[in-house]
Amino acid sequence: MRHLVLMFAAALAISPVASAPVFAQATPQNAQKASKDSHDPNEVVCEKQEETGSRLASHKICMTRAQWAEQKRLNRMDIDKLQTQRACTDSSC
Repeated sequence: MRHLVLMFAAALAISPVASAPVFAQATPQNAQKASKDSHDPNEVVCEKQEETGSRLASHKICMTRAQWAEQKRLNRMDIDKLQTQRACTDSSC
């Protein structure tokens, strides 16, 4: 019985290692393709954005990846500015 348990444990330990090369071979090709596509700043990407206060209303916004990155940067700057202003008013700067 003990011998059977040890063989079963060994089989479980070896099975992920035996199947790993199959996954390792497929991943780099997909990763290279995905990284090529995601770095094109002129590619148009559309997002569905829901309106605040409504469960049903939403609209689709399409911009290039460069425009999305710029929008994200501007939003982050606005948030940082509001947080620093709030910190100064709370602590009487």
